[in-house]
Amino acid sequence: MPKFHYTALDQNGQETAGVVDATGEADAIAQLRRNQLYPTQVVEEGRGDTSKIKRVAKNTSGKGKTKSSGRASGSVKVKSKVLMIFTRQLATLIDSGLPLLRGLTVLGRQESDPVMKKTIITLAESVQTGSTFSESLQQFPKIFNKLYVNMVKAGELGGVLELVLNRLAEYQEKAQKLKNKIVAAMAYPMIVMTIAVGIMIFLMTVIVPKFEKIFEDMLGTRDALPDLTKFVIGFSRWVQGNLISIFVVVAVIIVLWQMIKATVGGRRMIDSTKLKLPLFGDVQRKSAISRFARTLGTLVTSGVPILQALNITRETAGNVIISNAIDKVHDAVKEGESMVTPLDSSKVFPPMVISMVDVGEETGQLAEMLLKVADVYEDEVDNSVTTLTSMLEPLMIVVLAVVVGVIVLALFMPLIKIIEGLNEK
Repeated sequence: MPKFHYTALDQNGQETAGVVDATGEADAIAQLRRNQLYPTQVVEEGRGDTSKIKRVAKNTSGKGKTKSSGRASGSVKVKSKVLMIFTRQLATLIDSGLPLLRGLTVLGRQESDPVMKKTIITLAESVQTGSTFSESLQQFPKIFNKLYVNMVKAGELGGVLELVLNRLAEYQEKAQKLKNKIVAAMAYPMIVMTIAVGIMIFLMTVIVPKFEKIFEDMLGTRDALPDLTKFVIGFSRWVQGNLISIFVVVAVIIVLWQMIKATVGGRRMIDSTKLKLPLFGDVQRKSAISRFARTLGTLVTSGVPILQALNITRETAGNVIISNAIDKVHDAVKEGESMVTPLDSSKVFPPMVISMVDVGEETGQLAEMLLKVADVYEDEVDNSVTTLTSMLEPLMIVVLAVVVGVIVLALFMPLIKIIEGLNEK
């Protein structure tokens, strides 16, 4: 009977290695699972590379539990993309039949991000000592927010943790995709404006002064210069004389902006302005509505009670105006009323959203309707970003061309006058 070399995880999540006699690979895997082992690699002797398996067997022989590589601090953060990948991988492992502790152990060993690696190891240790997964997650509020923890808790209570983790992974993937679209829409004009300002400063502080010296040497007097050239040279001198003051003013504006954002009234004013901005306001509003619908729909679908789901949605709304509207919805639902009236009175949500919520409440399919709203508005955000970019591209190019063109024209007009003077001689 053929021999099969294997590496597997035991009941404590520790890696082990050995050899089994089996009729085939499927039989070898079945034998290992009957012995409460979960194989990670199975290779028939003589038909594959078993050197790695033998190294594992040598390293684990005579040893106890694998030492932890360190515990993570509850105040650390990880990138949303790292968390998204962890959730998707854990959901896949549990969905394929691997117990939670084994899944965490596997992911902890292969995780490349050092902070996430320590976090997963700490989670595995906590689960191994008898804590539930949701209780373990609460140790890291900076990584796993209330939405994440409550969805996992609902999944544990309902015995559908793998389903909830899949929903969480899908939620994170779509949220990340939406965020990338918004960042792309907002970053483009900022990048172009930064380049334009950089070019302006370079021209005003380096190029124009050199031309000014040439004009003085060849024309002798500034009065002989065209008015446009005089204006550009005057502006250049002002920029050179006040460059430090300009940077100081910009820094003060940024600090004041941050201070205003930190106040309740200031944040409300800023968030309200964001929703009313021309071009950008439409994108902001649609993304906020999509986030509200996706978050609330995902929570309700996962079994989180509606009042608790509304509280979590309010905290993750990302916009004070939307948060206030959700707060009113929460109060109405708490009193046994419909969500429709407070949504309508907020003047934030369009009629289509209100109608979908109304239908969802009437038919008992609120979660499904909210997820459909989220899908619709994610598509709307995609279309709005495409339209916004197509409008901004030519506009920014024209603005940049006009600014640079005026400076170039101002510098070449005296040169033409000088050349004409030389020709007359």
